[in-house]
Amino acid sequence: MKSILVPMEEHVLIQSVLKTGLMLGRALDGYMEGMAITPNMPSSYASDITIGAIGDISFLDPEVRRRRSEASRRLFETFMAAQGVPRPDTGPTGLCFGWRLGELKEDDFVGHYGRAFDITVLGRPSDQANHPRPPTVEAALFESGRPVLIAPPTPPETFGATVVIAWNRSTETARTVALAMPLLAKAHRIIVIDLEDWGVSGPSTRELRHTLNRNGLPVEIRTVPNPNGHAGEAILSAARSMGCDLLVKGAYTQSRLRQFIFGGATSHILSNTTVPVLMAH
Repeated sequence: MKSILVPMEEHVLIQSVLKTGLMLGRALDGYMEGMAITPNMPSSYASDITIGAIGDISFLDPEVRRRRSEASRRLFETFMAAQGVPRPDTGPTGLCFGWRLGELKEDDFVGHYGRAFDITVLGRPSDQANHPRPPTVEAALFESGRPVLIAPPTPPETFGATVVIAWNRSTETARTVALAMPLLAKAHRIIVIDLEDWGVSGPSTRELRHTLNRNGLPVEIRTVPNPNGHAGEAILSAARSMGCDLLVKGAYTQSRLRQFIFGGATSHILSNTTVPVLMAH
């Protein structure tokens, strides 16, 4: 896990995205690449529906796109320079950064381009203005085939020292645990939790612990109470109480439609986490 993609867009959480991403980069001694992003073109615009019915489409103006791309590049490069991170051609391999040249890319491109990286770093999504956008996170989760690190609103003081794995026995969570192994290998403490009456049929926490132990990882297991039946709330509460600075969880074991209608652990965690979350689908 040496290649890290950091999609850039000016919003209120961008400093947390950069700082959390840099913590990941330092932990992995990796290459961090920034790229400027923008929302997908509205389908109604592409179908020649009147502009007034679409809302703000300023991002379609070529000059606006150029300015936004340049602003994102300056922000990324200024941050990296201030943190003493070199470009890849100025020193030995290890922690370094680069920038993807070219115009703004839409959310869908994040998912496609992310396939060439080990992990993508994004901010906690929200429907509020001037926040990271849910479609960017969904594109990365569903299209890249790679894990996504969600940065919380406030960057953590430490990263990856105490890792909590929310184990629901699903294929998605099993894949996420496998993808997280480079970070698990560096953790001081790993806690695998499950919840009462939550998850799908599959291996128990003890069986997962056995496999992780075989990889040289000391693991604790806990069953967390879930009195209100809200798995996302229970997971975040347990993570906070355990001093977690990285939560590992599979994304969207239930369909997005079902989560939209009935709610779900993934949706709640994406909207409310205050710790970094590593997810994959």
